[in-house]
Amino acid sequence: MSAQLSSESQFQERIVKVDVPSSHYAYLVAPDGNFLVPQGDGLGTSSTADDLAIWYQPNQGTIKHGSRDLQLHLTDDGNGGVSLRFGNQSIDGNGEPGDAACFKLGHGPEKRPSEYLEFFRANGWVCLTSILADDVLEELERVSCTDRHAGREYDSSQPPFNQSSAMARTAAEPVSLWLMRQYMQTDEVRLGHTPSLALLSQDDGKRNVQGWHSDFPYLWGISGSINKHRHPIVDGRVPTPSGPAVLGIQRNVCISPFTSVGGATAFKLGSHAKDQGPPREWGTGSDHGRPGYRAEHGLPYSGPEADIVEAPGGSIILYDSRTWHRAGVNRTDKRRSAMLQAMIPGYMLPFMDTSASYKSFKKCEAYQDLTTRERDELRRLMIHYIAGPMGRHAITTDAELTEELRASLGDTRSLY
Repeated sequence: MSAQLSSESQFQERIVKVDVPSSHYAYLVAPDGNFLVPQGDGLGTSSTADDLAIWYQPNQGTIKHGSRDLQLHLTDDGNGGVSLRFGNQSIDGNGEPGDAACFKLGHGPEKRPSEYLEFFRANGWVCLTSILADDVLEELERVSCTDRHAGREYDSSQPPFNQSSAMARTAAEPVSLWLMRQYMQTDEVRLGHTPSLALLSQDDGKRNVQGWHSDFPYLWGISGSINKHRHPIVDGRVPTPSGPAVLGIQRNVCISPFTSVGGATAFKLGSHAKDQGPPREWGTGSDHGRPGYRAEHGLPYSGPEADIVEAPGGSIILYDSRTWHRAGVNRTDKRRSAMLQAMIPGYMLPFMDTSASYKSFKKCEAYQDLTTRERDELRRLMIHYIAGPMGRHAITTDAELTEELRASLGDTRSLY
């Protein structure tokens, strides 16, 4: 196979195109960031964005529940919010009769969360199309210096996570969190690493590209363990097959539109069910990570057994971390931006320590822009802990023991 991109014929992946939705549901967001939901014969609030949190507007002054026979009257308060009446009673910030609170009319999903969950469980992946509000999406574009902010100079003085509340707000996106908790069958879901940006510039036909692999914590197709002489001894971290437990979900946020020519992620959809890593003949991450490998062997597999999900900017693609995938090849002159998050159940060790990132973020102005619900979610997602007779204890790295461990493995890299 040629190492040069001289022909489009080698890119034969099946295209799964997800169109821009014609309409979206809405949330009614209380001042603390929780969602107005039916409770008994009345209303209440919840931090969970399941079907109970879904509303739609048949006309300007009315909002109806997405699955219950329930209708509210709303009035624009002139400050970007709405006041609500249930029958003849005003609704307070807890969803109860009282002094009218200022609710926000939030941008919701295209489908009910239960519909997404059914598809996710059946297929091992799901796309929440255009689920991010446009102001959040534009902030992500600004931080990544792409799309509407392609001419902006990238700020490397601080981590992207600290530069805008949009990154944390996206990490706390409620429907995707509900779906992952349902799919992994635990409320204790954590970030495996601090949310990061993946910027893919135009391919030059020479540099190495990412090979096929499964994501953290499996890392099949990627050498995971090493001996003291720096030689790989295990291809991945989780033995295969891994069994029925779901040990990870990848949450890819399409900041730029994902297209086949623009470097959208390539998948083998449904491969999570094989419960094993990708075949080496497809070109694994271990092989394609070696210097000069592309020049000798060409690109990894890009034939019709692979899939590319084309989705608009502002979409979130969730997939079982066992799914074989690789970064696409950007054949345009525009950078493609994505926000990547490895999500794991609370009983798994993280890929990287998130405690320092969380403490740093709390000192930033971006943290002050979050609602109480979003702050609570970030705390749950980023503080890993052990629990025992003396209660919960947050886990972080130990510099002294890290240096001892690295020395025992012959790893001469400095911790700092």
